[in-house]
This record gives sequence, C-alpha cells and structure tokens, in this order.
Amino acid sequence: MPDPARDFAIRALPFVFIAVVAGCGQSQHGGGFQGFPPAEVTTIKLEPKTLPATYEYVGQTTGSKEVEVRARVTGILERKLYQEGAPVKAGQVLFVIDPRPLAAQTDALKADLARAQAQRSQAEREFARLKPLAEKRAVGQKEADDAASNLEIADATVKTAQARLAEVQLNLGYTSVTAPITGLSSRAPKSEGSLVSANDTLLTVISQVDPMWIPFSIAENEQLALNRAVAEGRLTLPKDNAYDVQVRLADGSTLDRKGKINFSDTRINPATGTFEMRAEISNADRLLKPGQFVRVKLHGAVRNNALAVPQVAVLDGTQGKFVYVVDKDKDGKDIAAVRLVTLGDWVTLDGTNLWVVESGLKVGDVVIVDGVAKLRPGAPIKLGGGGAPPGAPGAAPKAPDASGAPGAPPAEPPKDAKSAPKA
Repeated sequence: MPDPARDFAIRALPFVFIAVVAGCGQSQHGGGFQGFPPAEVTTIKLEPKTLPATYEYVGQTTGSKEVEVRARVTGILERKLYQEGAPVKAGQVLFVIDPRPLAAQTDALKADLARAQAQRSQAEREFARLKPLAEKRAVGQKEADDAASNLEIADATVKTAQARLAEVQLNLGYTSVTAPITGLSSRAPKSEGSLVSANDTLLTVISQVDPMWIPFSIAENEQLALNRAVAEGRLTLPKDNAYDVQVRLADGSTLDRKGKINFSDTRINPATGTFEMRAEISNADRLLKPGQFVRVKLHGAVRNNALAVPQVAVLDGTQGKFVYVVDKDKDGKDIAAVRLVTLGDWVTLDGTNLWVVESGLKVGDVVIVDGVAKLRPGAPIKLGGGGAPPGAPGAAPKAPDASGAPGAPPAEPPKDAKSAPKA
C-alpha cells in the first residue's frame, strides 16, 4: 500500500539539493573564497638580465664554387671519362671531343707556316743581295726598296701563319675537357656520340663543397626592428657580423661544427622585400650536399636589460598569454592578479627555458611560477619559501604531478586559460 509521507519526501529531495547548492554558491560568491585555504605558491622578482639572442632562418646549401663545364669547341662527344656524381680533381680529364678534324687543320696550318717561312727566307736573301748593290749605285734604289718591302711582307705572313696554328692547337687542346676545380661532379646531360657546340653545350657542373655556402634571407621589417633595438640600446649585435653559425638539418640534428658569416648584401631585393646573407661552414666530410634546405641559427647577439619569465609561469587565455603576479587586496593580503603579457623570443639560460617579455611586466614585479594550476584571479595566496622555484634559473627539476605539472592546464582555468605551449 503506498505511503503518502514517503512519496512526499522523495519528491522533495531535488528541491532540497538545489537549495543546498545555491546556498553554498552564495556563500562562496558573497564571501570571496571562504572555506578554501590560500594556495601556497613560489615566486620570483623580476630583475633585468643580460640574455643571449638567437636568430634562425631557412637557407639552402650551395657550393662555395659552382662551375659549369661547357664544350669550348664544336664536335662529336667521343668519350666520358668520369663517374657521374663522383668527386673529381682539378685538371682531371672528364670528356674527349673528337680531335681528328682539328688535328687535320693543325697539319694544314703547319704546312702554311713552312711555306711562309720559306718565302721569308727567299725575301731575306733577295734583300741581302740588292742592298749593297744599291749602296754602290749598281742597281736602282727602287729595286732595293721593293726587296725590303717584300721581306717585311714575308715576315708578316709568317706571324699570321704562326697565330693561326697557335689558335688551332689551342682548340685541339680543348678537345680534352678537364675539371677546372676540385669538387663533386654532377650528371652529364650529353652522352657519347652527341654533337656538342662550342661555348654553348653544358657537359656537367662541378661544385666545390668544402667549405659549403648557405645563403639565407632576412625580411626588411625584421632588420628594421633589429636596427631600432640596437639604436635604443636594448640589443647588441656582434661587430662585423661575427656570429657563431649553427646549422640544423631537415631531421632536426645539428652539425657539431660552427660556421661564420662571409657576406651581407647592402641591397634589398625588390621582388621579395628581403636582403641576403651568406654563411660559410666547413664540409670536409661532405655531409652537406648542394641544394639541401637547412636552418641557420645565428648566435652572438645579446639582449640588454631584458625581462624574462620561466616557461612554467606563462599561461594561455582567451585574451592571449598571461601570468599571475602577487598583488594586494583592500585588506593588504596577498592575492593572485592576472597580467596580460606580450612575449618575444624563447631562450635557454643555465638549462632553464625562459620567455622574453616585451610588454606587460616591469622591473620589480613578483611573478608566480609554481602553484599556478590552483589559482584564480583575486584568489588569496600564501608565499612559499625554500630556495629557487621550479623553472627558475638554478632550480632543481620538479617531478610533474596531475595538478601542478609544468605546462599542464589549471584545475579551474579562468576564461579558458591554459598553459602556453612549449617552443
């Protein structure tokens, strides 16, 4: 049989629960954060630092010398004497163009030279015979003058024949195509039996890969920002571009040797709005190949009087990146306050990951770096002690936990706040 009292009690339970929850909410909102003990946090006080500045750009490797090997005479490509893609040495014979037509021309010009020399000998004898007779007036002066002119013409004919012979002999030497530099060879577009044309047909390309050059471009607006920072004293760049250059490969690995800058263009490319710089790095092991895309990192610049906060202190919210700082409420008690920040580069100092702060914080601000996962704007806090906080320079690494791991989102983020992503 139904019990009216029990049924009424069951129907009243939801309303009792709602009333209890509402009462708790009114108590919390009306009394701030009553019932919750202040979160214990660790802080750092912002002081100006001298920080390294590193810049990274995309570059493409190229040989320090790139030589196009072309045919210098016209003829049939008779032989290829090197392995495509293999290293070659300066002076090594790479191709042979059929030398027989030029050899035949050489023989013909040698005969022409011999004939010219014979004619000059005859002219010399004739002049030697007539000259003393003309002095004795035994013959007319005109005959002696004609003999002298014939000797000069014969001498000129000999020199012309010698020049033609030298030219053909030079071209005959060009039928053996040699490597002009030491380096890595490329493929040969023409095969044996092909007709090649003088100064036109490309036979191969040789790249000198030690040292290797890496051109890269810097945007004009970025360079203007750097110049402005230098003028304001916020940045110091190495004199004469004396950067330490590191090269990072496509797989993320970094070469164990450093390079230098050997060229900086003074003109802006109007097509791209950039200007070119070029790095040089040793490549004796031939690990780098021409045409590779790499990342060039420039070390050596210094930020002066910079402000930086540990990565673990930076969070992401709907309005951008922010940090918690220590503030005071109307009663003078410590509370957590939100500061929106504009961040610059990511740097590593003494093994600690830091964000450079461009704006939003000032010298002397006290930033919360540990315990941010438990905070809300305006929440009471208890300043902890006992040395450097996790994430600060010199601090021992802290094992991550579910509630306060570096990079983990707060338990109850204000307005969708979450940790800033690691660089």
